[in-house]
Amino acid sequence: MAVTRRLLLATPALLALPSLGRAQDRTLSIYSSRHYDTDRELYDGFTRQSGVRIRLIEAQVDQLLERIRAEGANSPADVLITVDAGRLARAQEAGVLVPVRSAVLDGRIPAHLRDPDGHWYGFSMRARVVMYDRNLGLPAGLARYEDLARPEMRGMVSTRSSSNIYSIGWTASMLAANGPEATEGWARGIAANLSRPPQGGDTDQIRAVAAGQGRLAISNTYYLGLLHRSARAEDREIAQRMAVLFPNQGDRGTHVNISGAGVVRTAPNREAAAAFLEYLSSAPAQTIFAEGNMEYPVVADAQPHAFLRGLGEFRQDPLNASRMAALSPEALRIMQRANWR
Repeated sequence: MAVTRRLLLATPALLALPSLGRAQDRTLSIYSSRHYDTDRELYDGFTRQSGVRIRLIEAQVDQLLERIRAEGANSPADVLITVDAGRLARAQEAGVLVPVRSAVLDGRIPAHLRDPDGHWYGFSMRARVVMYDRNLGLPAGLARYEDLARPEMRGMVSTRSSSNIYSIGWTASMLAANGPEATEGWARGIAANLSRPPQGGDTDQIRAVAAGQGRLAISNTYYLGLLHRSARAEDREIAQRMAVLFPNQGDRGTHVNISGAGVVRTAPNREAAAAFLEYLSSAPAQTIFAEGNMEYPVVADAQPHAFLRGLGEFRQDPLNASRMAALSPEALRIMQRANWR
């Protein structure tokens, strides 16, 4: 994609993006908490396009943030990649990320999937949905997240623990929509309606419902997609049995969260780092997110994997990811008070 870029970095001065041919620009250090083998294709694609090699450091996001802080001004980190808007906001609050302004990114990434000040941008999206065994069907009257807390759903709901980042983001979206009092009542209803104590990841919730432990699994869509293309026949059979409800289609839409990235404040190669973010918004890179890890692309000119397309289109909650991140600490406190373990 041939574009003319002008970037606003830490200072108000506009800088023209160089050709990335200088010696110090030939290697870009990426610190990532995304542990997906398919991301290697993203990095290789950028190297083919720009000639810039990628040095990859992978760890949990808290470890990466601590490493960047410990390295200080001499940190080689150029780009931080992680999952969930809350974690990106945590990096921003820690002063790790520098604002990047790019007409390419602002034009391609929807406003609700990026920080308003350009500290970070979302590059892939996952929808948090209700999954159920199509042989049993959907319980009557279930159409909204709010319905999961109704007494009629007692013993039906399988979900992650309250401390999980997906649960926190989901509850933060409820908080934004309904306020603290209603959200706490909803969280108490979820805790009362659990089919088992929260345990495991999203795939475990899907497998529990397939095994008859409850009827409703709360999960991100891409986990079902990964079961669909698993090498194990039993996983593919589970994926075929499960159906998906996209909640709240009659009002605000289904909650979505992101994987995203930002430029590190002390990055030695800021211009190349910003160019890498722009590359992640390109249609070829977005297709890698979609095909490689069964995530939803965030741009209009890239399509989800055929399996996700088969789940149907849906209206997504337009809550800005930065607002969701800001509400996350209160969301966690609400869940803990509600006895959602």
